[in-house]
Amino acid sequence: MSHLSINNLSKTYPNGVKALDNVSIELENGMFGLLGPNGAGKSSLMRTIATLQDADTGSVTLDDINIFTQPEELRKVLGYLPQEFGVYPRISAEQLLNHLAILKGFTNGKERKEMVKYLLDKVNLYDKRNKSVKGFSGGMKQRVGIAQALIGNPKLIIVDEPTAGLDPSERNRFYNLLADVGKEVIVILSTHIVDDVRELCTKMAIMDQGQIVYQGAPQESLDELKGMVYQKIVSRDSLEEYAVNYSIISNKMVGGQPVIHILSETDPGNGFEQVRPNLEDVFFSKINTANTLV
Repeated sequence: MSHLSINNLSKTYPNGVKALDNVSIELENGMFGLLGPNGAGKSSLMRTIATLQDADTGSVTLDDINIFTQPEELRKVLGYLPQEFGVYPRISAEQLLNHLAILKGFTNGKERKEMVKYLLDKVNLYDKRNKSVKGFSGGMKQRVGIAQALIGNPKLIIVDEPTAGLDPSERNRFYNLLADVGKEVIVILSTHIVDDVRELCTKMAIMDQGQIVYQGAPQESLDELKGMVYQKIVSRDSLEEYAVNYSIISNKMVGGQPVIHILSETDPGNGFEQVRPNLEDVFFSKINTANTLV
């Protein structure tokens, strides 16, 4: 069982943007979801943990590895799938994984060949091993991305916005693959897609403006909002009026009309009906609350 400890991590960029503001998280084996809107600081946190950038203050340790003083040790046990996983043109899946395995220090040809075969099997791409990765669909490229992240039996795997742009069937295949991987290592899934976390993660954190505004299990967060979420179909021209009078946590179009969810400790009446909270309600309630506190 591995343990990742992130303590009081802060990072301000030269342009004055505070990307990380005193972030602390403790993680063990399993799938951990990091939710947040674009610009919340998720990628900055992932890049810092992956030793791609330094922090101004704070510490990160994986078991007995201090990632800032021993970055090379961390990289030996790290699998990383960035938001943009680039591939070489005119190179096959097998050649790509073989090349990346060499870069990661696997010099024994026989051992490397067996590992590449095992990884292609694991992500269900062995029959496509000789095809150019450049011609793969988005979902297939992401599976190659997970295969390269698994090179060398990592203790920690970071995946940054992995399902953006995938169609529903590709997303489901990817969920199954990640869930399988997450049984034995720490997997951090950074995303702005609530479904990703709902489907996969037993623990999660919500980030906004560089801060952690919620940490816990998805079910715990739902229990916190029980009996407090109400829904109503409204007209478009009345949206502003409702925004003034109620604490709207989300609004979306259903059948051409806005459906709003509000947060209220008592029954607001006025045609609102109580609904069971979902993870999207949790997400928007935490983000809205965080924004009002800044």
